[in-house]
Amino acid sequence: MKKAILFFAAAGLLMTSCQKFKKAEGGLEYKIVDDNAKEKAVSGDLLALDMVVKTDRDSTMQSTYDMGVPQIVQLYPDSIIAKNPGDPTGLFKYVGEGDSLVFKINLDSMAAKTHQPKPEFADKFIVYSIKVKKHFKKGKLTDQQLGEQVQKYFEEELNKHKAAEPAKLEKYIKDKNLKTTKTASGLQYVVTKPGTGANAKVGDSIHVNYVGSLTTGKVFDTNLPDVAKKEKIFNPQRPYEALKFQLGVDGVIPGWTEAFQLFNKGTKATLVIPSSLAYGDRPSGVIPPYAPLVFEVEVLDIKPGKVPAPTATTPGMVAPTGTTAPAATAPATKAPAAKK
Repeated sequence: MKKAILFFAAAGLLMTSCQKFKKAEGGLEYKIVDDNAKEKAVSGDLLALDMVVKTDRDSTMQSTYDMGVPQIVQLYPDSIIAKNPGDPTGLFKYVGEGDSLVFKINLDSMAAKTHQPKPEFADKFIVYSIKVKKHFKKGKLTDQQLGEQVQKYFEEELNKHKAAEPAKLEKYIKDKNLKTTKTASGLQYVVTKPGTGANAKVGDSIHVNYVGSLTTGKVFDTNLPDVAKKEKIFNPQRPYEALKFQLGVDGVIPGWTEAFQLFNKGTKATLVIPSSLAYGDRPSGVIPPYAPLVFEVEVLDIKPGKVPAPTATTPGMVAPTGTTAPAATAPATKAPAAKK
């Protein structure tokens, strides 16, 4: 009996994997992987999607799973879709909540339509794998009522991330066996190599090497080319050199502004920064909302500077220069920002 169950399960997986792509108008190729929803999306509905975008070389270009926040798409009327053959949003009428969809965009066709050069990061296709997390039905709702439903959904998603952050911090420090020093703000750090001389102060120019990662270990940024290549985030269009910024003047995340006042020239340290000292509830690049960040830093040089005069504004929360690969053109609109 068990063998029979295993046989049928394996057969089901084989049938799913062998499903052929169908042709849609405009040259799109698609297949429905999971078809469970009783109600499919209709014109005016909104869908919250998890989405992974890959090249046909199996290189991931974009993933909402990394971001931790789904993406919203709206199903447009057939009259609009008809004017834009090949627009992937026309495929969403085949899915509803819980369904999965895979489609491929032909880069040769896209280049011909847009009269733009064919991108070099793929051979022939960009592949989108879609999972519908939530179906918002327009029905007789006003746009405001529908928007309020979406807003509530995203607030609930953000609250899940917020509630999970303390456990992420605790687990990371425990797993890495870090003996951190914790400041009143929540910043935690370990000096792995002491420096010499006076600590940096506000107004000084700091030169640093750094590697930034999530507590999952995923590296999202670095100024070191060898690390960037190893982590597959190398960007040939950016210079890989020491990051230079004026402490307390140039807009880095607050965790950096605090941390570098604790270090002198030559210091190497690990920083564990809570989201309250980084990006808070705002996703940035591949950084999810309420994500604690980890930085391995080395202070290469400190050049004395003048303390800046007080201004009416404060420095923005800007991370070091990003190194992510070129983003795919998503077939959907971005999710609305959460209320503050």
